[in-house]
Amino acid sequence: MAKNGSHKLKILYLMKMFLEQTDEEHSIGIADIIRELENYGISAERKSIYADIDTLKVFGLDISKKKSKSTEYYLASREFELPELKLLVDAVQCSKFVTHKKSNELIKKIESLTSKKQAMTLQRQVYVANRAKSINENIYYNVDKLHQAIADNRKVSFQYFDYNLDKEKVFRKDGERYVISPYSLSWDDENYYVIAYYKKHDNFVHYRVDRMSSIELMDDMRDLLNEDTVFNVAEYAKQTFNMFNGVDEVVWLEFDNDLVNQVLDRFGADISIQKETEETFSIRTRVKVSSTFFSWVAQYGKKARIMQPQHVRDEFTDFLAEILKQY
Repeated sequence: MAKNGSHKLKILYLMKMFLEQTDEEHSIGIADIIRELENYGISAERKSIYADIDTLKVFGLDISKKKSKSTEYYLASREFELPELKLLVDAVQCSKFVTHKKSNELIKKIESLTSKKQAMTLQRQVYVANRAKSINENIYYNVDKLHQAIADNRKVSFQYFDYNLDKEKVFRKDGERYVISPYSLSWDDENYYVIAYYKKHDNFVHYRVDRMSSIELMDDMRDLLNEDTVFNVAEYAKQTFNMFNGVDEVVWLEFDNDLVNQVLDRFGADISIQKETEETFSIRTRVKVSSTFFSWVAQYGKKARIMQPQHVRDEFTDFLAEILKQY
């Protein structure tokens, strides 16, 4: 290799060594660096390596040194610390909408953000095989197209499907294409949804992104919100239980005190809590009244109660009665 070419590559290979082979627990000495460079066909003197390390520091790499029998060097900090990478790996593992194949691909990319030794500690925590995952490999292209549509202020068309007992796609409306004005993408109950606006009804609807097929960006501009329409994706997700539509209602709910954590998890820390007795508290909040909302209340048995409005109480008792008829 030409001397000038070797000189240009030397500092790049040196940076590669620090990124892949070193961290706070694993360092490398000058002699090891020289041997590693020889494997790439590059000869180097100690003096030039010291100069290159200084250059990498000026470039922004946080290279530190420690002394034992000899002086060794390591990358002391990175863009992502190991605990942050563990959080990202956990998020990928727990995401139902990410397929097994894509989960493994993403985790490998996350592992490349740390040293090989620390990547091995991440691998020991990876459990993807037995998790419930989406089987729609096109979801990543769906997300990309929806992001583009939102950024370009355009409508999209698509087909929407369910699975039958043979795990085959069955398109709704006999395959007729849906046309929507997308406004946001939202994560809810481990699934990814696109939230769209219907100007005709001045209403928002949502669709599972992994159940969308053949998404196409349209030339038509998306419907603009009415002047008095305010859209807050966090508020919409909070009101819509597991993304099931229902009638918009303000409800008064009462709970035993030991359910306060569950209530805060569901409605957020800003929910106003009213003490009722020494053992109970209540909240008033806007929800989409649906079977999913009733199921959420029912899971807490006698510890959760719908107090008002009366017609919602009546709907809840009818919901429970229909379940009891099956037993």
